[in-house]
Amino acid sequence: MANRTYEVMYIVDPETPADKLTKLNEAVGKLIEKEGGTVVRMDDGGKRNLAYPIKKKTEGFYILFEIEGTGQEILELERRMRVNDMIIRFITVRVDEDRKKADRIKEKREKRQATRAKFRPTEEVAPEAAA
Repeated sequence: MANRTYEVMYIVDPETPADKLTKLNEAVGKLIEKEGGTVVRMDDGGKRNLAYPIKKKTEGFYILFEIEGTGQEILELERRMRVNDMIIRFITVRVDEDRKKADRIKEKREKRQATRAKFRPTEEVAPEAAA
């Protein structure tokens, strides 16, 4: 199977101690590696307010993982997140197709700008200077 890029974001209960949060993040990274994926990036968003209360909580720790893999590691990761009491919400998004599309759009835009630059005069004369 082809390697795909995923972003997995989860929100951890705000009453979780810092050492348990660190252990949870390490366990997620190890699980991904064990299942054959690679962690490209891990961002700790810190404690933030939630848009709406979840399980009577108004804050949570936001964690974002960027993962490259086949998808099997995502299935196992989501299965474990469902039963973990510290994680109050999670979402997984496949981003490789969107990034390819954005790169194509960017290339077209740069090509168009390069073409337009050929037709522009190198020095534009200001109307005041000409008079």
